[in-house]
Amino acid sequence: MKVMIRKNHKGVASVYAPKKDLEEPIVSMTNPDMWGGIVTLGNGWQLELPEMAADTRLPITVEARHVNRE
Repeated sequence: MKVMIRKNHKGVASVYAPKKDLEEPIVSMTNPDMWGGIVTLGNGWQLELPEMAADTRLPITVEARHVNRE
């Protein structure tokens, strides 16, 4: 699914899924730089993000994969 990853004015990263009209904060990451790992959202969803450079600028739209379905 295509998602947009962005940071708010406080520096908190969030994921926006336009087809679901859902925006949730990222509450944990398996990789410190986020890319190429799994992120957990505030609603419990886990998404696998693609490999990208650690200094990738936000906001960015990427193809993510659901790891769990709740």
